[in-house]
Amino acid sequence: MHASLWHGCASRIYARALVFCLMALAASSALRATAAEPIQNGQIKTLLLTGGAIHDAKTNGDIVQNALEKTGKFAVTRVHEDLDALLPERIAPFKLVVFFWTVGEINDQQKHGLLNHIARGNGFVTFHSGADSFHGDPEYRALVGGYFLTHPHYRQYQVSVTPHESPITQGISEFMITDEQYILDYDPRVTVLANALYQGRLMPVLWTKDWGQGRVFYSALGHDPNACQQEMFQETLIRGAEWAAGTR
Repeated sequence: MHASLWHGCASRIYARALVFCLMALAASSALRATAAEPIQNGQIKTLLLTGGAIHDAKTNGDIVQNALEKTGKFAVTRVHEDLDALLPERIAPFKLVVFFWTVGEINDQQKHGLLNHIARGNGFVTFHSGADSFHGDPEYRALVGGYFLTHPHYRQYQVSVTPHESPITQGISEFMITDEQYILDYDPRVTVLANALYQGRLMPVLWTKDWGQGRVFYSALGHDPNACQQEMFQETLIRGAEWAAGTR
C-alpha cells in the first residue's frame, strides 16, 4: 500500500492546503453574491473540462458527457483544452466540475479558481489521469487526494467494494472491469470505496474526500473510449458526481 509514502510530506502539503482553504472560505461571501443558482431546471449545473496529452480526452469526454446527460440530472457545459474555464468568473455558475486532463501545467489563477470554488461547497469529480496532471503541484495533488505512479498492461481485473457505507457503492459488491489499472500514491485520509489487487497488494480504485466545505470523488477507471463505455465505469462515475454535488 503506497499510502505510507505520504507520511513524510503530507503534513507540509496539507498545512499549506488548509491555510489556502481558510483563505478561500473567508473570501467566499463576495463571490456567492454573483454566482448563479447551482440547479437549472432541476438539473445540476456541471462544467465538464477535458484536455491534455496522452489520452483521448476529447472522445472520453464525449462519452462522459453523453452518460451524464442521459440521466436527465445534469446540465452540462463542455469545455475542451481551456484551463481558463477554472478562473473565478467562469467557474462560478457551476455546482459540479468534472475534470479529465493529463499532465500539462496550471497557472496560479486557474488553480486557485478551482480550489476556492470547491472549498466553498461545490463538487469536484476527476477520473483516471486526473491523478496524473500538473506534476509537482502539491495543492492540486492535495485536492485530488493522490497521484499516479505507474500502471501494468491494459487488462481485465476485479474491483471489490470496501465495507464503508456510501451511496456511491450501495448495492455493489464487486465487478470486473477491462481498463488500465492505475497504481497510486495516496493520502491515507481519503475514504477508499473500492480496491483492486496489484502484485498482492490492494490499490484504490474509487475514493472520496472533503475539500473545505466541498466534496471530491476520484475514480482510477476510464483510460480510453472502450473503458469509458463500460457500464460500471459510468454507473460509479454518475453516482460519484451526484454525491459530489450533494444530491445523492
